Amino acid sequence: MTVHEFGKENDNAIVLIHPSLVMWDYFEYVIPLLADTYHLYVPALPGYDKDNTGDFTSVEQIADELSGWLMNHGVYEIKCIYGCSMGGSIVTRMLADSKIRICSAVIDGGITPYPFPFIVTRMIAIRDFLMIYSGKAGGIKLLEKAFSTDEYSEEDLKYIAGVLKMISARTIWRTFESCNNYSMPGRINNAGNSIEYWYSSSEKKARKRDINYIKKYFPQTCFREFDNVGHAGLATLHPEILTEGIAKLCEKTK
Repeated sequence: MTVHEFGKENDNAIVLIHPSLVMWDYFEYVIPLLADTYHLYVPALPGYDKDNTGDFTSVEQIADELSGWLMNHGVYEIKCIYGCSMGGSIVTRMLADSKIRICSAVIDGGITPYPFPFIVTRMIAIRDFLMIYSGKAGGIKLLEKAFSTDEYSEEDLKYIAGVLKMISARTIWRTFESCNNYSMPGRINNAGNSIEYWYSSSEKKARKRDINYIKKYFPQTCFREFDNVGHAGLATLHPEILTEGIAKLCEKTK
């Protein structure tokens, strides 16, 4: 796993975990807003790392490897960890594992495990895989049909098409299969974490099950709803809002 660092001269660590179908440069507008104050760690997740070959593994394995990488590099406390969509799944698992001290966390539109029977979750994974793989096979024209054009510009779709060309079919499959079905420890000790779950007003219905799941496993969580932005849109469309939210959480946990 490649982990990019910025603001190395700063003390407080912030980890930013990207969603699926993008690379670590998803945070290109956020990084300069935070790097003057914080030490940023931005992992390029397996399967989405153009500098390393390999496929996406699983939410559980990546959460464990990232915690291990941070501790091996002398990071035993994270001031704030932010993860969006797929990245939110990894944050959720890292919070549950408690292998590294996380002062605060943002789960932005994070995906939580489905509570459905195995056959149902497998059918959902197949549906999602076929939708995304059609974009890999057919390019931007099919992506325009697969994604809402209200949320993604033509430039965004070209970027996603480039990422899809790079990643493997195995990575696409494992991304959806794992994010929809990752396991959680039987016992979770998270009383000391300050957690926020963010979602857009346009995805409130779609995130209802995820919100209820987070309420169950992390009852101290605060929930924030954002208008005029789609799923995973803050980092690219409103980076100043994202960075302000992270900075406020860091201030609360001084």
